[in-house]
Amino acid sequence: MNLVNIFVKAIFIENMIFAYFLGMCSYLAVSKTVKTGVGLGAAVIFVLVVTVPVNYLLENYVLKAGALSWISPSLAEVDLSFLAFIMFIAVVASIVQLVEMVVEKFAPALYGALGIFLPLIAVNCSILGGALFMQERQYSNIAEASSFALGSGVGWFLAIVAIAAIREKLRYSDIPAPLRGLGITFIITGLMGMAFMAFMGIKI
Repeated sequence: MNLVNIFVKAIFIENMIFAYFLGMCSYLAVSKTVKTGVGLGAAVIFVLVVTVPVNYLLENYVLKAGALSWISPSLAEVDLSFLAFIMFIAVVASIVQLVEMVVEKFAPALYGALGIFLPLIAVNCSILGGALFMQERQYSNIAEASSFALGSGVGWFLAIVAIAAIREKLRYSDIPAPLRGLGITFIITGLMGMAFMAFMGIKI
């Protein structure tokens, strides 16, 4: 039951976009069509689901103070936590490179549509944010970390697909010239963020 709670909270209550506004650059740039939004959202889900558990294992079995005691009792005093940030980024960059190669191989049209924003997942703050939230919240096992990663990815996916669908409809709307493009997108994102705040009242 706890895994379900973590998953649902990550989607609705602690949504990366609407609660923390993480990953806004890719969210705004790639949400012009639903197709590219779905593609990038799926890539973000995959990267989060892989990197957060890997970083959890790194954190708990390599980097934390005393984490290396499973190798030898003499290493119980070793604290490599100062390497956490750079190691998390290295894991994210490696997985994003893998995703980029797979998408280029099997979906070249989507690869062309996503353009520079596919490799930029490596510096998408929602991806690194997932790892840092995992570290801060000290999940008790890898299943909880994986549930949080999947929920965060699904929440980001829902956010970008929702705004992409709205932006497609806005093309046929009579919007004042100064607000066209990113202007109205920022306004709608703010309204959607306020709407998602309603989920904060849910006791899970």
